[in-house]
Amino acid sequence: MIIEICANGFESARIAQNAGADRIELCTDLSVGGLTPSHGLIEKVIEKLSIPVHVLIRPRSGDFVYSKKELDTMLSDIAFCKELGCSGIVSGVLTSENTIDEKATRQLIEASNGMEFTFHRAFDCDVDIVSSIKLLIDLGVTRLLSSGQQIKAIDGIELLNKMKLLSKDQLQIMPGSGINAENAPDFKRAGFKAIHFSATKKANLSKKASGLFANEVIGTSDRLEIERIIKTLA
Repeated sequence: MIIEICANGFESARIAQNAGADRIELCTDLSVGGLTPSHGLIEKVIEKLSIPVHVLIRPRSGDFVYSKKELDTMLSDIAFCKELGCSGIVSGVLTSENTIDEKATRQLIEASNGMEFTFHRAFDCDVDIVSSIKLLIDLGVTRLLSSGQQIKAIDGIELLNKMKLLSKDQLQIMPGSGINAENAPDFKRAGFKAIHFSATKKANLSKKASGLFANEVIGTSDRLEIERIIKTLA
């Protein structure tokens, strides 16, 4: 089973690699569901680590309906990732009616030519999963990251199984959200080939912080938790 870690910085990416993960989705700001990492961070991870890197392309928090200017930014970020040799792109666009924006998503996929393309959890807002899965297959998307339209993937496993059947092995369905050592084997038993999680632990941002920053924390991936989850899947 492929283990993909959602890494919110260089340290999380390094931990994921050392813990035995198969690849990372590199992003920042997990508190809002993840945003596009800086070019500097992408470059550092690609240069210093050997783990396959898939980069989240999401220019802002909130919905997944983007303006032309936002789409242009996304295309520019994809071009940068391609130039660096990233393994994949994670992105997606919806219409205001919460269906896949075919035209915009096609642009992102074409810009990602030569890299794998994962349509991310924008899909969990989609109101027409049957038509949308067919569209993603037609567009040549590599995989679909989803929680089965629930907060935690384990609660959406029935829909995820349905999505897997609808995909007919032409689109990999990758469960993600709330996956841990207790429920990870359930996804393996159900026949999923990959899972996605962050295994994040929080720590004080700075022991010397005071005033406005006294209560701020930073999350990084937990090597022991990643190793524990991998062990349950052996």
